[in-house]
Amino acid sequence: SAEFLRRCLDILASRGYTRVVTGALSPLEQAGFIAAGFDVTERLHLLTLELDGRPAEPGPGLRLARARPSDRAAVLAVDGAAFSPFWRFDDASLADALDATPHTRWRVALGDRGSRQVVGYAIDGRSGSSGFVQRLAVLPAAQGEGTGRRLLLDGLGWMRRRGVRRAVVNTQIGNDRALALYRDVGFRDDPAGLSVLAA
Repeated sequence: SAEFLRRCLDILASRGYTRVVTGALSPLEQAGFIAAGFDVTERLHLLTLELDGRPAEPGPGLRLARARPSDRAAVLAVDGAAFSPFWRFDDASLADALDATPHTRWRVALGDRGSRQVVGYAIDGRSGSSGFVQRLAVLPAAQGEGTGRRLLLDGLGWMRRRGVRRAVVNTQIGNDRALALYRDVGFRDDPAGLSVLAA
């Protein structure tokens, strides 16, 4: 409720916080926040894909491998290069994404053969029959070469093999390259969308 959120804001203010930002919320979830004085700061596309039929193969390209704990710094460097400051992951955000669902697949795309140069990564999640493309990032210098598509199809294939019927992804308004990729693979826009709010 708006009253509860105002109490939370008061507590945070007393602890020195000057700004509070929500996660991505659906229109129904936003009502109490707006009544408590939050404003929309970012809008996101919400897209869904029904996972029926035969899965598309990732096709040839860079080698994909299971991410290792030692890849963490390289993954965060890719993320920092691929996203604007508001959307960049830090170590805590990465940990949250990896723990967001009961089952997670974390893959990296590796550049030069024989090296562990991370040029892209994907985190996909699964909860029951629902799947989530939680993060997909490719170094700007390696974009346009099919690495993002390869990572995306790899994750969707993993979901299908485990009985996922519907996958969901969101991307910020203005991320036209990612939006084009998702739509090309078959994702369809959910007109409700999502928003991030701040107070």
